[in-house]
Amino acid sequence: MRQLHDYNNCIANLSNSVLKGLGAAPVGPTLPSADELLKNEYKNVVILLLDGLGTYIMNENLKEDGFLRTHYKESISTVFPPTTVVATTSIISGLQPIESAWLGWDLYYPQVDKNVTVFLNTEQGTDKPVSEENIPWKYCGYETVVDRLIREGKEAYNVTPFAPPYPENFHDICNQITNICRKDTKKYIYAYWNEPDDVMHKYGCYSTEAKRVIAELENEIARMSENLEDTLLIVTADHGHIDGRNVSITDYPAIVECLVRMPSIEPRALNLFVKEEKRKEFEREFEKAFGNDFILLTKEEVYDKKLFGTGVPHKNVDAMIGDYLAVGTTDLTIFNSKEEAEQFIGVHAGYTKEEMTIPLIII
Repeated sequence: MRQLHDYNNCIANLSNSVLKGLGAAPVGPTLPSADELLKNEYKNVVILLLDGLGTYIMNENLKEDGFLRTHYKESISTVFPPTTVVATTSIISGLQPIESAWLGWDLYYPQVDKNVTVFLNTEQGTDKPVSEENIPWKYCGYETVVDRLIREGKEAYNVTPFAPPYPENFHDICNQITNICRKDTKKYIYAYWNEPDDVMHKYGCYSTEAKRVIAELENEIARMSENLEDTLLIVTADHGHIDGRNVSITDYPAIVECLVRMPSIEPRALNLFVKEEKRKEFEREFEKAFGNDFILLTKEEVYDKKLFGTGVPHKNVDAMIGDYLAVGTTDLTIFNSKEEAEQFIGVHAGYTKEEMTIPLIII
């Protein structure tokens, strides 16, 4: 298992550089190249995260002499698993996954003894709210970089579809960034847009639809940049993408019968709680079915390899991680149902360089 994660050169370090550069205490290691950029004392520091625009996606879908590739500075590692819940939490907070305990789309919370779809606060695989309380925030809440800066007397903003005034398209995102940057104050802006992730999930990483959406994003960023002054704009991604070869774990009853509950975290990073008396059988059956496509790690091996980070583990994380973690190293992806397996073309959250490598585009 060649190491692809680097928690001294990753997306979480970028946010800590912002904290340091704006005069607040970082919560973890910083990113040296970003530290150098931030010494220039820009009026505006903007991080714009395009969901899914990993380095390989950018290079394969955009022209070499286009706006984004000509402003490309370097590639860094995202966090593991390379997926939106985990990586956006890291850039929003500066925390590594092991520190935040936001480890994937679906997580096991021992306090309610259920797998919970994190962003939706629903029971895994259903539309049913797991509780009137937001379980992920109740047990694994964190302070954002924006909130930390504001608490320390700085000016900071979120520009995302989930924050007022709730921009509905990328043009509105860019206009909001531009308008905030015109204020005569020093500030930080974190901005997020959910493409090209959505289009790649639906149509594939190198589809005509994906190429069109990515080109539109590039054109909009170029237009916005013409209207910015005294601004450091860093465009990056939370993860990359690959086209998947999908199966459902329900087609492998010998494996399912060994499990305490259905897998959580992600279909390319399966968190597996296994019946004590079935562990040898599980290892044998999993290796037989998926040994060429997944690396099966024990919980102890996950810690030893520091897959989720090098920081101090969150108090809840040990109970949230199962007996095994199955890490995807090819395009094979194991969903919990046939419906999910048929729904997605582009996938991520596995351990390939295409998924783990993200760009730093400096404008």
